[in-house]
Amino acid sequence: MIELRYSLVIEATSDPNFFAFYSPELEGFSGTGSSIENCLAKAREAMVEHVGLLKEQGLPVPRFNPNSIVTIKNSGRIAPAA
Repeated sequence: MIELRYSLVIEATSDPNFFAFYSPELEGFSGTGSSIENCLAKAREAMVEHVGLLKEQGLPVPRFNPNSIVTIKNSGRIAPAA
């Protein structure tokens, strides 16, 4: 089971060694990773840090989502070179 406090979207790119991620529930939270697994590990740790920074700056912190969802999206198809 993947334990994240907020939902996460991982997006593949045209580079198979590069993925981007963000949380639609946690404003300003995003990052990159070298694989889906790497994104999940980085996101888990970074979410805690991001929430800490929001609290430190006196900004609103959304409630944890007990039913968080991980969505993995493919990149748009790139036309092959002629």
